[in-house]
Amino acid sequence: MTTGTSSLGLPMTVPAEGLPGRVRIYEVGARDGLQNEKAVVPVEVKAEFIRRLAATGLGTIEATSFVHPKWVPQLADAEQLYPEVADLPVELPVLVPNERGLDRALALGARRVAVFASATESFAKANLNRTVDEALAMFEPVVARAKAQQVGVRGYLSMCFGDPWEGPVPVPQVVKVCRALLDMGCDELSLGDTIGVATPGHVQALLTALREAGVPVSVIGVHFHDTYGQALSNTLTALQQGVTTVDSSAGGLGGCPYAKSATGNLATEDLVWMLQGLGIDTGVDLGRLVATSVWMAAHLGRPSPSRTVRALSHQEQ
Repeated sequence: MTTGTSSLGLPMTVPAEGLPGRVRIYEVGARDGLQNEKAVVPVEVKAEFIRRLAATGLGTIEATSFVHPKWVPQLADAEQLYPEVADLPVELPVLVPNERGLDRALALGARRVAVFASATESFAKANLNRTVDEALAMFEPVVARAKAQQVGVRGYLSMCFGDPWEGPVPVPQVVKVCRALLDMGCDELSLGDTIGVATPGHVQALLTALREAGVPVSVIGVHFHDTYGQALSNTLTALQQGVTTVDSSAGGLGGCPYAKSATGNLATEDLVWMLQGLGIDTGVDLGRLVATSVWMAAHLGRPSPSRTVRALSHQEQ
């Protein structure tokens, strides 16, 4: 049944059966998006970006990463940035690669952190210079210490569907690492389609296998890249399977610096347009979000790759 009418800037609302009433958007543009920029974005611009994102109604905004500056120089200003936004009334998770990163995050009062694991040996070697098991062993004390201080922990898992070196990734391999992260104490898992090769049947198969392995759907988030234009269809499939947390990046910023074939993340505006059309609550003001991405695109010197940003910003001109 149609419960709304279309208007400039808003889709017609036509709910579909079997979908959640609300979706939590886990905004990654300020971290995952900006870490892939060739030029370093000034800390003042990053802070303003996060403040503008918070003003759109987004409740979870990943702020930065406490990785060694040598590896991700774009995020070398984490100590300067985090205090600038720490007072915002939103969740501000940060990425921590190891115990040193955790120390830096805790010193600034971070209450949510994330570790970044891989489902494949090739990517673990490229990204962390470790085997999958060695990486998990490195994360164990990080997770334990964070949990001991009542800090929430997310476990990112990259290459859940395909790997540029190894090809398609077997579902049981992904399930094994997911279980390890959950057993380690992670509060939630983010399933990453790092090179964007997933299709809906593959998504359904992985979520079914995780459920059968005792991983509750309530702890699962999905993180799709749009390399082959599949991010929204894969997201819809995940929602049909009960997932209610979706990672996305304002304006479609980002990719992966260690996977050459990876293009941008699912654009938050494209996601919000679909969810609003389905009558699913996100709490996000789409107009403000589009304006924020247009503002950031101007700072980056290029138009946003988000189709929704382009369509709505063109209508306003």
